[in-house]
Amino acid sequence: MSTKIRVLMVDDEERFRETTAKLLTNRGFETTIAGSGEEAIEIIQNKPHDVVVLDIKMPGMDGHQALSKIKHLQPDAQVIMLTGHGTPNSARAALTQDAFDYLSKPCDIDILTAKINAAYLEKRGEGKKGGRREKKVRDIMIHVEDYSKVSVDDTVKDAVSTLLTSFNKFISSGRLMETGHRSLLVYDRSGKLAGILSITDLMRALRPAYLSAAKPSMADSMQYSAMFWEGLFTTQARALANKKVGEIMSDTPISVDQESNLMEVANLMFTSRIRRLIVTDLNKKVVGVVREQEIFFEIANIII
Repeated sequence: MSTKIRVLMVDDEERFRETTAKLLTNRGFETTIAGSGEEAIEIIQNKPHDVVVLDIKMPGMDGHQALSKIKHLQPDAQVIMLTGHGTPNSARAALTQDAFDYLSKPCDIDILTAKINAAYLEKRGEGKKGGRREKKVRDIMIHVEDYSKVSVDDTVKDAVSTLLTSFNKFISSGRLMETGHRSLLVYDRSGKLAGILSITDLMRALRPAYLSAAKPSMADSMQYSAMFWEGLFTTQARALANKKVGEIMSDTPISVDQESNLMEVANLMFTSRIRRLIVTDLNKKVVGVVREQEIFFEIANIII
């Protein structure tokens, strides 16, 4: 998005708010944090925010009291309530206080991102109550700078380490879930996108070549014994470690323009049986990646 959405993350649990704020910042939001309702009110007084993500159960001023004061100070602020175990009824009750929505902890960062985007659209008069503007690919994609990358000359061991980091680098609280990218963008020596490395590519490379080789007709029904498989996985994985990424990567996925309609993208993914697309700008420069997860969360955002 050309204008960053200003998000205020309010939670008394330091690790949770720091982790969530970092994830939201990586997704392109301008994120501020507050450790209490009182601190949130002080921040709102000094600088309005588009969306406030507000924990209900906090010492001192709780979420309900903070919601009331925030709405008094900034009526157009959209507030998403966070509820822990045992407080969903309290969160639902907050909707009558003009909260936009509520989410339960643990909280999936993709769902929270979708809710923030939806809240912002409503704030602008384009949401569910104001006549919803249908999003474009640029509104839901992962920006290329936030996607994990490797080089064609990196080893598979290096790539696996990078991919593992994409799953784990921001997880420091059991109350936040991050699914990771599940694939890596692969660049050549000139810095040009050369392909993609996914978990499916790793599994394909892991398999011995003879498992895919053509068999004589008399061997079509041949079954390998349990002894045949024993230890094969470990042997093949170790042999894979020092191969170059360029040897096992897939070709660069199909690309779509960042201004593409989401139905066009959904149709392309379905008919091509692919899970992710490269996103380019008018100059054909790679600017992001859109995955089936982003499409799913936008479907959920519309119908729930």
